[in-house]
Amino acid sequence: MEEEREPPLGRQPRVTAQGTTCPYTAPGACALSRVRWGRAFRSPGRLDTHRACAPAPAAPPPLGERSYNAHCACASPSAPGIPRTQRHCAPLGAHALSPERPRRRRFCAANPVLRRMLEKCMQGRVLLLTICAAGIGGTFQFGYNLSIINAPTLHIQEFINETWRVRTGQPLPRHLVLLVWSLIVSLYPLGGLFGALLAGPLAVMLGRKKSLLVNNIFVVAAASLFGFSRRAGSFEMVILGRLLIGVSAGVSMSVQPMYLGESAPKELRGAVAMTPAIFTALGIVMGQVVGLREVLGDPWAWPLLLASCLVPGVLQLASLPLLPESPRYLLIDCGDTEACLAALQRLRGTADVAQELSELDEERAACRGQRARRPWELLQDRGLRRQVTSLAVLGGALELCGNDSVYAVASSVFRGAGVPDAEVQYAVVGTGSCELLAACVSCVLIERVGRRVLLIAGYSLMTCWGSIFTVALCLQSSVPWMPYLAMSCIFAFILSFGIGPAGVTGILATELFDQKSRPAAYMVCGALMWILLFLVWLGFPFIMEGLSHFFYVPFLGVCVCGAIYTAFFLPETKGKSFLEISEELDRLSFLKQNQGPDWSGPEVILSTEL
Repeated sequence: MEEEREPPLGRQPRVTAQGTTCPYTAPGACALSRVRWGRAFRSPGRLDTHRACAPAPAAPPPLGERSYNAHCACASPSAPGIPRTQRHCAPLGAHALSPERPRRRRFCAANPVLRRMLEKCMQGRVLLLTICAAGIGGTFQFGYNLSIINAPTLHIQEFINETWRVRTGQPLPRHLVLLVWSLIVSLYPLGGLFGALLAGPLAVMLGRKKSLLVNNIFVVAAASLFGFSRRAGSFEMVILGRLLIGVSAGVSMSVQPMYLGESAPKELRGAVAMTPAIFTALGIVMGQVVGLREVLGDPWAWPLLLASCLVPGVLQLASLPLLPESPRYLLIDCGDTEACLAALQRLRGTADVAQELSELDEERAACRGQRARRPWELLQDRGLRRQVTSLAVLGGALELCGNDSVYAVASSVFRGAGVPDAEVQYAVVGTGSCELLAACVSCVLIERVGRRVLLIAGYSLMTCWGSIFTVALCLQSSVPWMPYLAMSCIFAFILSFGIGPAGVTGILATELFDQKSRPAAYMVCGALMWILLFLVWLGFPFIMEGLSHFFYVPFLGVCVCGAIYTAFFLPETKGKSFLEISEELDRLSFLKQNQGPDWSGPEVILSTEL
């Protein structure tokens, strides 16, 4: 018989609801009391713990005869490996709680949930670091260098004129200054075209991760040219630097989505593949912020502003070598099973990757005996015709939907709405922030609603807001509040673009093509998008001059076509493995051939078939 211990100083035995004295007030005799005396009595809502106790027996049962609650994970008070707070469950019988007041099992139920959440966070740590390291030197550079060129426009034009005056003794004519400036701006998409064509061979020969690392050679060279151009008195260095930074953007825009899409698990592939759009929007916002007059927008700081692209490149060079290569590239392209297993275990944060490794083995078996395809071979293969068509239509719609045009006219619309000239730059930063916010929302939604829904909703909303924007521009001179409506439409349009086409389009080349066709698909998609971007930048001033307030009407037609094509021809790929997607696309590509009725008529003579 266990000797009853005295309750803590100042504590008296409690009286139960039945009017009897509870003998388990000593913290050594009752497990509930032991927990309650130490913690629960500090809470005024738990002073009456023992009022629900059943009538007390003459003496507590011996320690060896106590039985413990079946709902608790601990089998005995001294169960190894179980936290101390879980070893003190009330014994059954005299200490069972009454049905009227069921007790919440805080220590046995809450801690495992928190522990599982922490384990998931730790498991995704390497994948998150991989996303950040690839993005900071990848699509972040694209968005950053796309936006920082806007702030020093007048300063660089003055530098071109001054340099020419020093060389020849006379200023350069105004139209030639504009020609040189147009060359500086247009060489960026031209370099992107070269980079997109270079991305495929680099991804095959060096791998995804090494291609991103080698790509920083162009960044270092371009930053050096930008930084020393003013001291050297050479605007040609700026021209060459823009070409090189465009090549870097073209490589990263193709290799980064490929690398992340192959490294992510299928249940997170859509969200991970959306991160390039997030980093693009983040780069645009950072470029707008750094280009403010209070930061690096000073007339004498433009070389440093252009050379600041070196910082993201250095960050990637310092972090990406510590992270794993794409597991699919290691297994399917290199045939290195051990390296693939190690990369999978690091990316998933667990050693149990047998199921995913078996899926990769099936994908490797399907690609066995094949070599990496070339871009023209994609066009010749009938089984890939549907994928190539989807890539071309939706990739073209991304560049021709008018988002860049909205950015171009945003400043004039803000001035028309009454925003002071000194404050317009801050309103422009707000447009980039809207795209960043929309990309983050799309990253959360893509695995819930799917790719098709986001694309259809994005293009439909862009059509709606673009139509209202056109009406507002036509009526802004006659209706006082129309300029404010036009300004609101700009933000709404950019939000719609960020939720749908901005990020989802970049996933298509990853999901619609197999391992051997994926690099070539990114070459085709990248080349098409850079060519269209160049043509939009080149032709938009003429569209503005010719159509005036109706300049957005051609882009409305593109948005409508994008929504219709997605609704009728693009399959949903949410939650499917690459092998399952390939099988479904093969079935859709040869649907008519497989389901067509056999010809039962007379034999066709080929010479007279026509």
